[in-house]
Amino acid sequence: MLQKLIINNYAIIDHLTIEPDAHLNTVTGETGAGKSIIVGALSLILGERADTSVLINKNEKCVLEAYFDVQGNDVFRKALLEEELDDENICIIRREINANGKSRAFVNDTPVTLGQLNKLTSLLVDLHQQFGHLELEEDSFQMDVLDSIAQNGELKKKYNQLFQQYKKVSQQLSENKHKQAQWQKESDYKKFLLDELLQVAFKENEIEDAEQLLKQMSNAEKIISVLQASRYTLEEGEQPLLNELRRISQQLQNIMEVMPDIANLNQRITSAWAELKDVSSELEQMEGKVSLDQELMEKLQERIDIGYKLLKKHALQNTDGLLLLQQRLEFELKATLDLDNEIDQLSKELEAINKDLYTEAEKLSKERKKIAPKIAAKVNELLSLVGMPNAKFNIVLKQTEQPFARGIDDVQFLLDANKSGQFLPIEKSASGGEMSRIMLCIKSLTAKAMHMPTLIFDEVDTGISGEAARQVGILLQDLSKYHQVICITHQPQVAAKGLRHFYVYKDSDKDDRITTKVRILKQDERIMAIARMIGGEKPSEAALQNAKELVEM
Repeated sequence: MLQKLIINNYAIIDHLTIEPDAHLNTVTGETGAGKSIIVGALSLILGERADTSVLINKNEKCVLEAYFDVQGNDVFRKALLEEELDDENICIIRREINANGKSRAFVNDTPVTLGQLNKLTSLLVDLHQQFGHLELEEDSFQMDVLDSIAQNGELKKKYNQLFQQYKKVSQQLSENKHKQAQWQKESDYKKFLLDELLQVAFKENEIEDAEQLLKQMSNAEKIISVLQASRYTLEEGEQPLLNELRRISQQLQNIMEVMPDIANLNQRITSAWAELKDVSSELEQMEGKVSLDQELMEKLQERIDIGYKLLKKHALQNTDGLLLLQQRLEFELKATLDLDNEIDQLSKELEAINKDLYTEAEKLSKERKKIAPKIAAKVNELLSLVGMPNAKFNIVLKQTEQPFARGIDDVQFLLDANKSGQFLPIEKSASGGEMSRIMLCIKSLTAKAMHMPTLIFDEVDTGISGEAARQVGILLQDLSKYHQVICITHQPQVAAKGLRHFYVYKDSDKDDRITTKVRILKQDERIMAIARMIGGEKPSEAALQNAKELVEM
């Protein structure tokens, strides 16, 4: 609900504060007094683009502020949180336009873009101007009308839950299929690489070990020569080292009686002899291990060549790198098979959800088809009362090929404006004033059932008078029992229905500048203003009496 609108330095408005009632507010005034200017200022609050021509004083910026009570507007408060804006019970929207043409918008003192502002304020204000009834063209609004009057709340809730599941599983399935297509392109090549590694079947450190063994075999003669020479020195030379150590040990034993301390040294020499004897034995064993097998050397070289080729191919450094690559390829190819199974499961799950979804959608569609002709009949009845007796309103529902967020119904509001027998979309067959009245009729039917923001009607009664104008006033009054309504009007029958009557007029300030002013009319002032709407600047006694009756009613 709009609590307060403050306008500073806009067009011919120097400073203005408007505090509307929570129900029906009527706005009247002479043509050119500035009623449309107030609507224009409000349009800027709603996100319309602006230029410096709106500044009355080029040395100051234009500042527009609107205060909204949003305590019961859960949809708006959720939208605030989605935009990461402060959520307060009173939401303050401010628009500033500088002399250089720069414009800034704020929601609760946080800067926002015009796109954000437009999105948020659409949940706060519904502005019906002569050529601004885009809402009637939107499927979402038309469907909400049907569902609210049919009281499809529970059916919609159940359908929406299923649709969200359907969307989630469908998206997951789509992503998996896309992933599968991508993997499929690579899987053949990955399988080729894996088969290549499996066929070679390298063991841990095999390339490095083979390289080391091949080096040994390539130097076998030199190795054998060194091993033999070493063993020869220890056991078979002219003075074998082992024999010399044994001889020294024996000589030491001869003096141990006279020098007992020598026993320790003798023990050490004996140990050295035993160690060298063991070394000699191992040298002999190693000599036997050195191979000169040419066939084995060729096989080792072949394995090394294959290994180096694969290392180079995959830009790796060692056998472990190839084995890790093999493991990764095996894992990825297994994941491809797992993905196939997951896609199969998701497809079955989606099929089951889709079946339930269509069941609920059919229930919803049935209720919509049942209520549509009743709504059309009631709107036609109201159109006749508000000055459109020749207009025929109709609602057409067509089933869609695929379920979407609102079901399986495509809805269109159609109008035959002049009994031509040809029904067209409303936006193509109705004038601006007619569109306003059609919207008023429709919203009066949904007043109790639908949550609606502040409704502003700009000259909804253009082109009508008498009983039609009275009926428009009654509809506005009924609508205002459930929603805040602000109506700019030239009809006394409508103006008299307001709980709060704003009068817009021009006045001159101390510098002789003409500015727009607004004041709330008291009871006697209101009667006079409505009498002037009936009988001119100097209303007759009959006009005054008529105005009094209208206000008292």
